[in-house]
Amino acid sequence: MSEINYSPDIFQLGADLSGKRIVVAMSGGVDSSVVAALAARTGAETIGVTLQLYDHGSAVKRAGSCCAGQDIRDARAVADRLGIAHYVFDHESRFRDSVIDHFADEYMRGRTPIPCVRCNMGVKFTDLFRLARDLGADCLATGHYVRRVEGAAGAELHRALDPARDQSYFLFATTNDQLDYLRFPLGGMPKPEVRAIAQEMGLIVANKPDSQDICFVPEGDYASVVRKIRPEAESDGAIVDMEGRELGRHRGLIHYTVGQRRGLELGGLVEPLYVIRLEPEAQRVVVGPKRALAVSAARLIEPNWLTQVEGRPVLAKVRSLAKPVPARIEGEWLRFDSDEYGVAPGQAAVLYDGDRVLGGAWIEETRAAIATLAA
Repeated sequence: MSEINYSPDIFQLGADLSGKRIVVAMSGGVDSSVVAALAARTGAETIGVTLQLYDHGSAVKRAGSCCAGQDIRDARAVADRLGIAHYVFDHESRFRDSVIDHFADEYMRGRTPIPCVRCNMGVKFTDLFRLARDLGADCLATGHYVRRVEGAAGAELHRALDPARDQSYFLFATTNDQLDYLRFPLGGMPKPEVRAIAQEMGLIVANKPDSQDICFVPEGDYASVVRKIRPEAESDGAIVDMEGRELGRHRGLIHYTVGQRRGLELGGLVEPLYVIRLEPEAQRVVVGPKRALAVSAARLIEPNWLTQVEGRPVLAKVRSLAKPVPARIEGEWLRFDSDEYGVAPGQAAVLYDGDRVLGGAWIEETRAAIATLAA
């Protein structure tokens, strides 16, 4: 095995980590396993912690899942290989209440939830922070692809150097206090390099597939999860145009999201129609032309600003795969410099200044760019 030269400074605890203690959040995947390996190499006492978040019996054979079954066994095997302590904590009931139930309820309200953010801001970071501090750790390290940069006023959250792996959108709710304690050693590395480290260090997860979709949603079938938790979610209703004329029937609002085109099953259309909004009170799906999706502003709630955002130009990302676009904050409203498409209540708006994450908030409602189509 050739020598891997990574400075202890990647943990931002100083050059000499003897006498330091690092707790690593281990999901059983290659990323967190490499973080644990790098931590152990620094000479710091390293402790791996895994949260069991849902019933491992139903997920043990699922490829690309996390926090259950085989993943817990993989995390334990990696810890054994590295010679570090490893603890598993059962947080299934808390995960179900704060993440899975919320996910189902948001779909029932005609919204588009992001459970990964809810998990990070609640079960993972809040609970892991408490565990890490109880264990007397100097920091909590994770395998997320973001960077913690020391700025003039303290720690800042920045996008990963590899844009294809950047996870900053899902971490907008990280508070300044949490950022002081968190470490993200992989934020400056490309994924192939991380896998190479795992291979070189003989970790069994070196070639393990990355997690896909949402960990508790088999094969990306959101509707089946919601239906299981909320059977009434399958209530059918009308698909109507912008003037309220019925064009067809739907089989439950959970099958539709703002901006969706496929699956409407409407024949004889002059132009393609998209889901413009969902009306859960009336069980209606409102459809219209693509221009009706244009949004000029979004009202934000529950903001988590890491620095001052009002009165400065920002770049706003309103979907995980969207490009950040120029915008500005005016009170509780995010106003786009140019019309934006596919902005859905329940999603997050995350603001950037270059690579720096300024914070974010939840999208509560949107303002249509074409007033006559808003009603």
